[in-house]
Amino acid sequence: MAHEKLENLVKVGKLKAEQATADEISGLIRSGMARLADAKNETLNIESRFDLAYNAAHALSLAALRAAGFRSENRYLVFQCLQHTLDLPSDQWRVLDQAHRKRNVAEYEGEIDVDRQLLNSIIRVANEVASRVARNQKKT
Repeated sequence: MAHEKLENLVKVGKLKAEQATADEISGLIRSGMARLADAKNETLNIESRFDLAYNAAHALSLAALRAAGFRSENRYLVFQCLQHTLDLPSDQWRVLDQAHRKRNVAEYEGEIDVDRQLLNSIIRVANEVASRVARNQKKT
């Protein structure tokens, strides 16, 4: 059923069906895990930690999408597809969707509005995504 939903996104031009290499997936996981570890460093300022946590979540989420055989040119869609790639509950992927919106405002308008609660939520969800990606990798 999950793959069917992703295939529907291919039909409407939101995703592309494209097999990934093992090196690509492991590189994304490695990058995501390094950034996630750094995001937990409380000596860094909150804006840096947010950026690291967001990019960690994106790399890990993209690894899941690529492992499923798909590619997206839209960052937000990578997070929304987590319900299909990793069976992540909507309340969790929506945290990453919210982070994406905050990241865009910071990136394109220069206004950063991040609090510790959001940062901690992103880290918590990124940890869950990392665990699910690791479990899926062991299955293959």
